[in-house]
Amino acid sequence: MTNQEQTKTAVVTGATGGMGREIVADLSRDHHVVAIGRNAERLAELEGPGVTCVRADLTEDFDLPELDRVDVLVHAAAIAQRRSVASASREDWEGHLSINVVAPAMLTQRLLPALQQAGGTVVFINSGAGRGGFGDNVVYAATKHALYALADGLRKSEHGIRVSTVAPGPTDTEMLQGLTDYNREEVIAPVEVARAIRAVVDTGPTTQLTEIQVRPRVE
Repeated sequence: MTNQEQTKTAVVTGATGGMGREIVADLSRDHHVVAIGRNAERLAELEGPGVTCVRADLTEDFDLPELDRVDVLVHAAAIAQRRSVASASREDWEGHLSINVVAPAMLTQRLLPALQQAGGTVVFINSGAGRGGFGDNVVYAATKHALYALADGLRKSEHGIRVSTVAPGPTDTEMLQGLTDYNREEVIAPVEVARAIRAVVDTGPTTQLTEIQVRPRVE
């Protein structure tokens, strides 16, 4: 089997979240997906032909299948808790930074040889908060600002791969449910985020979509 005929491989973190499940479902149509998450029951629901599940805490060392090539790496794992400068503790800052910034940086570093082998694509799931911020959500927003810097630096230094940021606005997920009350008809359906990632993945070989802002119809 030639390199071109091999099944493409995708790695998705946050695979058991609302966005993550849709991303795994979409990519598994034409990739073998390594789905990484913490919820064992939800991982079991994803396991099947074309999907290998890995239960892991991204802030700790964990095992992965041996991957000679990675065509797509999607960083969808994140935490968000409402914290202001006045209310946030050191643990709040360190916890958010660890999951939202350090974990994707370290996993990208770990998989970089396999990404380069495939000429792969790295997708960072950012947020509308990455270009702004709210006084009562400053910790999360600060990490998403940092994630833009990570994506930009990676793209400019590693020319053998493509790097994109997909930044959804309010999306119908458990994360948003934990932050505010909302009308589901006025926020983004998670499947739309998966479709935006598909657009990034299917971009032709001479270009890259460096940033996609996914906004709800009602703002």
